[in-house]
Amino acid sequence: MELNKTNTQNAVNHSRKKMSVRDMTTMAILAAIAAILFMLEIVVFPAVPFYKLDFSNLPVLLGAFAMGPIQGVLILAIKAILGLLHSTSGGVGELADFIVGCGMVIPAGLIYHRNKTRAGALTGMLAGTVCAILAAILANYFIMFPAFGITEEALVGMGSKLFAGVTDTWSFIFYITALFNLIKFVIISVVGYLIYKPLSPILHGHAKRH
Repeated sequence: MELNKTNTQNAVNHSRKKMSVRDMTTMAILAAIAAILFMLEIVVFPAVPFYKLDFSNLPVLLGAFAMGPIQGVLILAIKAILGLLHSTSGGVGELADFIVGCGMVIPAGLIYHRNKTRAGALTGMLAGTVCAILAAILANYFIMFPAFGITEEALVGMGSKLFAGVTDTWSFIFYITALFNLIKFVIISVVGYLIYKPLSPILHGHAKRH
């Protein structure tokens, strides 16, 4: 009886170790994909060239759904570190992206892992999108604009080319920053929602072998 108990415990420990190694491998792969996607940027508003659309948070979201919000944050952190290797912003852009990414991945991952249904995924992504927009507003106002010396006059000059309502920093943030991040995270959420289930077996290491 004691021997069987020991063997069972050893099997459990081995399974946990295997799971941990698999998770770390998956996290590394997703972080590498995210880092590559981070370099493939698209300018959405030509008048505001520093806002570029990328899909690097898509692998992060998939990782958070598959493994949990903590793993999602770790994937974000690895992506940020890899981004520093070719950063043109002195790490400021990577820091802001990490903060905004956490705004998305933490609530989305937490909600989905408490309710692993389509409704849970949608609720999580909706909450994540709202939190990411709020995080982007704070990151831009307190980090990005001061770090790059972007004045209110410059913001108004760029933003008013798109929306006549941009007359100061906060109207720029409302019309441009919030809108840009809404577009970005809605796209990421829609794509994530469509591809997560098909990719779920691979992310969980249950892919069919032929």
